[in-house]
Amino acid sequence: MASYLDAAAIVSTGVALVLYQEALSLSRGTIGALSSTLTLSIAAGAVVGGRMGDRFGRRAVFLVTMLLMSLGAGLAGAAGGPVPLFAGMIMIGVAAGADLPVSLAMISEEAPVGAKGKLVALSQVLWYSGIIVTQLLGLLIGGMGATGARILYSHIAVVALLVLLTRLRMPESRQWIAERRSADLGGVTPSALRVLLRPPYLAPFVALALFYSLTNLAANTKGQFGTYMYVKVAGSTVQVASAIGLGMQAVSIALALLFMRVVDGPHRMRWYAVGVVGLLVYFGLPAVAGVSVWTLALGGLIGGIGAAFAFEGIYKVWSQEKFPTLLRATAQGATIAFARVLAAIMALWTPLLLELGPRLMFAALTAVIAVAAVIGFRLGRMPGGAGIDRGAAVLVTDRI
Repeated sequence: MASYLDAAAIVSTGVALVLYQEALSLSRGTIGALSSTLTLSIAAGAVVGGRMGDRFGRRAVFLVTMLLMSLGAGLAGAAGGPVPLFAGMIMIGVAAGADLPVSLAMISEEAPVGAKGKLVALSQVLWYSGIIVTQLLGLLIGGMGATGARILYSHIAVVALLVLLTRLRMPESRQWIAERRSADLGGVTPSALRVLLRPPYLAPFVALALFYSLTNLAANTKGQFGTYMYVKVAGSTVQVASAIGLGMQAVSIALALLFMRVVDGPHRMRWYAVGVVGLLVYFGLPAVAGVSVWTLALGGLIGGIGAAFAFEGIYKVWSQEKFPTLLRATAQGATIAFARVLAAIMALWTPLLLELGPRLMFAALTAVIAVAAVIGFRLGRMPGGAGIDRGAAVLVTDRI
């Protein structure tokens, strides 16, 4: 459920800040700063959570994260001004960032051989589900102002609490326990960052960080500010934005299910190429034809193909394939953090860029996607360090 809550937090914040703007007297700069704070907090959480998950186990980390998520969402939902909103963004972001690499590592390690890629890809279906539920709520509460924003954050708080109660009954990853015990008996302790910055892991680590940071920069900008673009740039309403987004996400879930079927097969990179074309159209159409309701909607529909095969889903699978057990969450946490820091910097300036020249901004994002696509083609052909089905067979350790 980490992917569900991550998506729900990002999309809910994009809608909630628009709804909060008048009631809490939020300026354009404050909205940008709040979005940036959420993204930076996700980055910080990913670094800390990933490393803690590799050193101390998956279970301890993903129990703490759900408690923090619930408390942060409750605080944001009860906010009467910018200060508690900033505090809530920090708590939600740290929790979401810390939970994602650990929970994905847990899925990979506990899944049966031959189905690990498929089960890791399932998290992408949950990611889209988080978006869809949030957009359904947006349809219902789009005209309710601050009350609607509070409902959105209450949804996150309740789901996080339910997930926490479910996780209390989950055991620790058996694969992590075995690898940790082997390292302890051998008298060595993984020094993850030093190992990741040396062959054979350096090349995939750097490529993965660049691929995800560039694709996320574009997608996060559209995701966090999608409602803002429809309302403030295209002159539409929150309800229209939510309705269009809801229809697109239904298509995206179907495509994500298709991705689950092909991800473990021999034609993965062909599907990746199809996804790249979809992403280029997604951002290129508003750059060429201008930002309007129809360009945002049509581009988003085509972009669903790109997101399914050439963005978050394939990144999650690659992040599990390229690294062994005691490096896996650390590597993913570091790449998530790098990506979110870049996205946070972009979020600070996005409202102003949309006001000054939205077509130019979309042209720049199209170029970013093109660079990321080239890196992805190279990354997809790099040998994995341990492989998604052989992660337990390789233990990389280094004396501190």
